Amino acid sequence: MTTRTARVEAEAAVATLMRAMGVKARRAARTLAMAPDAQKAAALRAAAAGLRARVADILTANAGDVAAARARGTSGSFLDRLMLNEARIEAMAAGLEDIAALADPVGRVLARFQRPNGLSIERVATPLGVIGVIFESRPNVTADAGALCLKAGNAAILRGGSESAQSSRLIHACLVAGLKQAGLPEDAIQLVPTQDRAAVGEILQGLNGNIDVVVPRGGKSLVARVQNEARVPVFAHLEGIVHMYVDRAADPAMALDLIINGKLRRTGVCGATETLLVDARAPQLLAPLVKGLLDKGCAVRGDSATQKVDARVTPATEADWSTEYLDAVISVKLVDGLDAALAHIDHYGSHHTDAIVTGDQAAAARFLAEVDSAIVLHNASTQFADGGEFGFGAEIGIATGRMHARGPVGVEQLTSFNYRVHGDGQTRP
Repeated sequence: MTTRTARVEAEAAVATLMRAMGVKARRAARTLAMAPDAQKAAALRAAAAGLRARVADILTANAGDVAAARARGTSGSFLDRLMLNEARIEAMAAGLEDIAALADPVGRVLARFQRPNGLSIERVATPLGVIGVIFESRPNVTADAGALCLKAGNAAILRGGSESAQSSRLIHACLVAGLKQAGLPEDAIQLVPTQDRAAVGEILQGLNGNIDVVVPRGGKSLVARVQNEARVPVFAHLEGIVHMYVDRAADPAMALDLIINGKLRRTGVCGATETLLVDARAPQLLAPLVKGLLDKGCAVRGDSATQKVDARVTPATEADWSTEYLDAVISVKLVDGLDAALAHIDHYGSHHTDAIVTGDQAAAARFLAEVDSAIVLHNASTQFADGGEFGFGAEIGIATGRMHARGPVGVEQLTSFNYRVHGDGQTRP
């Protein structure tokens, strides 16, 4: 058998597998759409208990994933996203319980109005159907995505990366056990069992009409592929070029706290600050911020003004202003006031998350209104770009598009709606 023939046969086998998963997911979705909230919540609480009961097994599996990643020379920030510990597993379990406790998003009456002819019309929230989630290194996405889809009455097909395969498999087993215990279809949350890239292609093609939405969570290359190849709607952000602008009316101590937290709390999350802009009308603010970052171990790449304040600053290139580092690196620039900051963010930003630090309420109002990003903050760390911090229980991702969902995608964003019209015999003239 030639290599080409073997590959064709392998792809055919993957296609058969994936399309069968799509059929099972669609069948499960019909059941979930009618499932009472108590049953969905019971499945999530049982899954949380399963995570806590299997901490040792999950940690062992994750250690294998991490060891393999280290052997491949994986970067520290990537390892941080991949690595689990007892606290992170407990956070996953608590997240499932938080989602279980949320109000049921399905069946909400979003609007109700009466027509002159007596028709009563309601707009009611309904599940999206079947959601395909494609993710890379973060094993916690298995729990978050599966739980959010379930709560919103959707079936989920999860395709994790090879980096987190062992961890994701055990986390998924806890979700399935929870479904079974609650009497819900085990096919409601499926994990793709193959790492063959052809599986991703099949999801993007829609599995013969059985996928309604795709959500990618991963690096730029993954998200770009999904956006380029998908034949179904996509909730996605390409990257998080996140800015913090320190205005001349900023409190210096607050600005320092916010940039240290925004950049360094966790460098590998999409809400980490990647570019610091400082108002040139208050140049005295620049040096303490730059020194604070450097002293905390953050590399600073700056414009000419920034390079002058500390010898440890290296020159920023044009590419730095549009780079998502996901590491302890930041680009810093002195800008000529709010107008220049807004222009910089508009040119280089990714419409994800941006923040202003200022005591000037008028400047803050302009920033919040004019920055076209999914999340815009005033006097708060960009690390709050997280569905859990918004009270959503968790998120399936941060959507930066303008259609349907924007910002943290939680249970409400994983629903659509239909119109329900009540009459008493009306006919149209």
